[in-house]
Amino acid sequence: MAETPPDPDPAETQEWLESLDAVLDHDGPERAEALLEQLVARASRRGVTASLHGTTPYVNTIPADQQAEPDTDQGVERRLRSLVRWNALATVLQANKESSELGGHIASFQSAATLYEVGFNHFWRAPSEEHGGDLVYVQGHSSPGIYARAYLEGRITEDQLRNFRQESGASGLGVPARVGGDARGLSSYPHPWLMPDFWQFPTVSMGLGPIMAIYQARFMKYLQGRGMSQCADRDVWVFCGDGEMDEPESMGAIGMAGREKLDNLTFVVNCNLQRLDGPVRGNGKIVQELEAEFRGAGWNVIKVVWGSRWDPLLAADDEGHLVEVMEETVDGEYQALKSRDGAYVREHFFGKRPETAKMVEDWSDEEVWALNRGGHDPSKVYAAYAAARAHEGQPTVILAKTIKGYGMGASGEGQNITHQQKKMTEEVLFTFRERFGLELSDAEVERAAFKKPPDDSPEMTFLREQREALGGSLPARRTQAEALPVPDLEVFRSVLDGSADREVSTTMVFVRVLSALLRDKALKKHIVPIVPDESRTFGMEGMFRQLGIYSQVGQLYQPEDSEQLMFYREDRQGQILQEGINEPGAMSSWIAAATSYSNHGVPMIPFYVYYSMFGFQRVGDLAWAAGDSRARGFLIGGTAGRTTLNGEGLQHEDGHSHLQAALIPNCVAYDPAYGYELAVIVHDGLRRMVAEQEDVFYYLTVMNENYRQPALPEGSIEGILKGVHRVHAAGAPFAEAEATSHEDDEQGPPQGTPPEEVEEERTPDVRLLGSGTILREVLAGAQLLREGWGVEADVFSVTSFSELARDGQAVERRNRLHPTAEPEVPFVTSALAGDDERDGVPVIAATDYVRAVAEQVRPWIPGEYVVLGTDGFGRSDYRRALRRFFEVDRHHVVVATLHALGRAEDAQQAIEQYEIDTDVEAPWRR
Repeated sequence: MAETPPDPDPAETQEWLESLDAVLDHDGPERAEALLEQLVARASRRGVTASLHGTTPYVNTIPADQQAEPDTDQGVERRLRSLVRWNALATVLQANKESSELGGHIASFQSAATLYEVGFNHFWRAPSEEHGGDLVYVQGHSSPGIYARAYLEGRITEDQLRNFRQESGASGLGVPARVGGDARGLSSYPHPWLMPDFWQFPTVSMGLGPIMAIYQARFMKYLQGRGMSQCADRDVWVFCGDGEMDEPESMGAIGMAGREKLDNLTFVVNCNLQRLDGPVRGNGKIVQELEAEFRGAGWNVIKVVWGSRWDPLLAADDEGHLVEVMEETVDGEYQALKSRDGAYVREHFFGKRPETAKMVEDWSDEEVWALNRGGHDPSKVYAAYAAARAHEGQPTVILAKTIKGYGMGASGEGQNITHQQKKMTEEVLFTFRERFGLELSDAEVERAAFKKPPDDSPEMTFLREQREALGGSLPARRTQAEALPVPDLEVFRSVLDGSADREVSTTMVFVRVLSALLRDKALKKHIVPIVPDESRTFGMEGMFRQLGIYSQVGQLYQPEDSEQLMFYREDRQGQILQEGINEPGAMSSWIAAATSYSNHGVPMIPFYVYYSMFGFQRVGDLAWAAGDSRARGFLIGGTAGRTTLNGEGLQHEDGHSHLQAALIPNCVAYDPAYGYELAVIVHDGLRRMVAEQEDVFYYLTVMNENYRQPALPEGSIEGILKGVHRVHAAGAPFAEAEATSHEDDEQGPPQGTPPEEVEEERTPDVRLLGSGTILREVLAGAQLLREGWGVEADVFSVTSFSELARDGQAVERRNRLHPTAEPEVPFVTSALAGDDERDGVPVIAATDYVRAVAEQVRPWIPGEYVVLGTDGFGRSDYRRALRRFFEVDRHHVVVATLHALGRAEDAQQAIEQYEIDTDVEAPWRR
């Protein structure tokens, strides 16, 4: 730590200090703070560069004589806390008795037990008729402690604890059913998907909890401002590890929380000084570092560094020698101090200075060792929580210093190995029993038995009474909310009828669809448009004035474009969440809105519109967490397609988001080519998510390429929703809106086998599949095949390869597990070939995405299957050039078809006619 320079005039310094003490004694801390601020401001104006590091001394923020005290029996509370500690470690120990294969974490909760138990016993309110409930983001590795408390409450059985991390429920293994769901056992970490009536928030991977919680707190202000839900007296509590704060998501949004004055938000950072491999800041001080960063971001910072046993020593430290030793000792030393014993602490901490050594010269080593850290002292933690709840105008962070593996002794207390510890020796378990005053027999200790006192015991009575006073048990998740009526599909009639001669993009069609919903009386107030500073890109700027952009303070300025029709309008009741250039923040807002039905009892319908390339690729971890959260809403990947967003280049052109979306089991993804497909899909999504309250969310890609939009064909809705429908039949005439003209074809009219006269449908020679904008290339290819090569094609729009693949997998599984039943047929198979599942007609697929997207359906395609895709890095050029480069244009469709039909000479002729360079390297190698 930096050394303090020598004082040139100690007497003058003492006068200043005495003056400050006089103000504090006479006028209080508020007056002293005001004077200090004026002094700093005056010094700055006079050219003095004040060395303000944003940190306070390495002691507790709340003085001992000013801390609020709980009015409960601390002996009973300690015994209850000890029972939770024991059952938490027993949960992990029993799960790993036969083998350490299942894993689990003992040390994290043991370091944080007091932090959680004070909250559960005194502060965190459950949803009730009187209160909407507080939201608690539990740090994932502490889950055994939360299960242990739920066990004492009677919400989880002993058998369920015994099956911690055994969730599959494979038949025949005798695994008991768990509470709330079809799986078995208890999930390793907080997972709403696995325990839908218990966990509210998935907080693993690390870093996701903090950023999601910040935007949750802001979303509660949004709901309050719009009059959608009473959130004024509800708080968000977030538990993080100090090592977790190195994740960019953990700290990346704290500035927004400070700027927005989210006084409904409290971070509790468990500063046990250790991450998985070693110290968090061995050569520094993580508490001081975090204090400076949070204070600089506008947060109220409360440090809980030292326990009550330090109070007499600090009170006697008149000359500040003890505090100086505290500040010069780095975290690597503090970790070592608590991994040894009292004699070591005496020598290596107090022994740094004669003055501090003298302070404990009459103390025994046991008394020195008993000096506790603030995060393990319930009175210090209670005071911090009470101050955080009372604070207004700022979010609060509580930096609580603890010991990782507290109570684990030789099995891991304060040791680098402790995070991975899953077992403890019998000797350590007996020591744990004595240390925490547990009433356990030797046999119970030896087998790490779960312990629950009688219902009428003081501990159980206290547990029930405290939670009843706070509204009930936590965590607890609401699975349903009031269903909303969904308008008839006719609400999108202007879209369903097509665009006639007008050329519009599917992005603009989406804006029309959204505008129609915003006119619906039942749904409009529930819609949450979310954009990361790209509204104008997507043609949504008209909504600025119509809906307003949410701001807690309204609009304190006159916008530059105020005289224009579509001016930039911020409003306290604004409906749009404009997140700036911040995809993780926007995604976190979307998750908050998409889970509002559960966390607030108010169903909201979020539409998050963004550059598709900056969706799953940038926030994939959050998208996975959204699935885990059972989110319901729409993700709109704008400017999609590797060759469709043609001018932006490699980092912007998305050719794989549908592959990423397919990885999330409850993400329903579509790549519509036409506006009517988009309308049908959005309507069905509303039915599933809003009316029927199904736990799915939708990902739709929309493009910025303008073309004429056809009308909804009769009988196509089922195919649109299941993933494929026919848009052109072999032998039928080509409609103008279906195919692009040959007038812009550089090679002129096709040459080759002259076409037959076509008057009616006929058996296809080939089946062509296209999705998104590449469907139009496929249609153009079909026309070339007819006019130049005498080949007739059925053409299909594939709205979702992933939904077709899921259907195929389900049918395949059903047939495999029911071998004597009549086999079912996947939808894609029947849609392409009807009753003749293997008619030998080749199938060619072309998309604006990597081949793997279309390859998902290969097992269920009747006949030879050839896939064209945009594998490789994107680049800037005209769309026609890019589609030629990636070999997905109409000409490559023709060549692929002729080759699949075994017409090698015709294929060669087509290659020459269309001037396809056969010697160039593959696109993915360039």
